[in-house]
Amino acid sequence: MANTPQAKKRIRRNTARAEINGARISRIRSFIKKVESACEAGDKEAAAVALKAAQPEMARGVARGVLHKNTVARKLSRLTRRVATL
Repeated sequence: MANTPQAKKRIRRNTARAEINGARISRIRSFIKKVESACEAGDKEAAAVALKAAQPEMARGVARGVLHKNTVARKLSRLTRRVATL
């Protein structure tokens, strides 16, 4: 258990940030799932629109420090390739 006031504040802050970051990751995953489901359905137009919506959301995750930039780059590359092959 934390003893110093700073450590106690840190614990409070970390729990608040974890909730925010969790919501952000969940939102990004939802955007990715929309692209993947459109790809599975074979709907190229819907997949392209969903990918356009997912790209800035994923970039925002990198900017906020929630996801690593290489992870997002890899996922975007794979999604783009899947949409292009439809």
